[in-house]
Amino acid sequence: MEHLKLTSALKKEEDVDVQTQPEEPEEEESKIVTTEEEIEGFHIVKSILRESVDISRIYARDTQSYFGVLLDDNNRKPLCRLHLNGGKKYLGIFDSNKKESRVQLDVMDDIYKYAQQLKDTIGYYE
Repeated sequence: MEHLKLTSALKKEEDVDVQTQPEEPEEEESKIVTTEEEIEGFHIVKSILRESVDISRIYARDTQSYFGVLLDDNNRKPLCRLHLNGGKKYLGIFDSNKKESRVQLDVMDDIYKYAQQLKDTIGYYE
């Protein structure tokens, strides 16, 4: 009889533990969506810069407001930014002071027009 009471009491404790387990918080959906156009732009930039630097050093980092292309995965070494999420599309190019200037893109191939500026950016960090 004692054994039955003890087993019954233990069973109730286990039930309580299971019921009081906190629920896993649901993960929020990421607000960052990498588009095909951003990937295409990244590949164009890599194809331009492969002449100046080993492409294994070129990284992509997507944010809510722009798609960044970085040297050595270092946000202090931005190579360019692709602003493609708004109505108009822009390429952000950096000068030696890391000041960004934007140029409008009509099509993604317009990035090739800025090949020299992109190559110059590598020189600011080497």
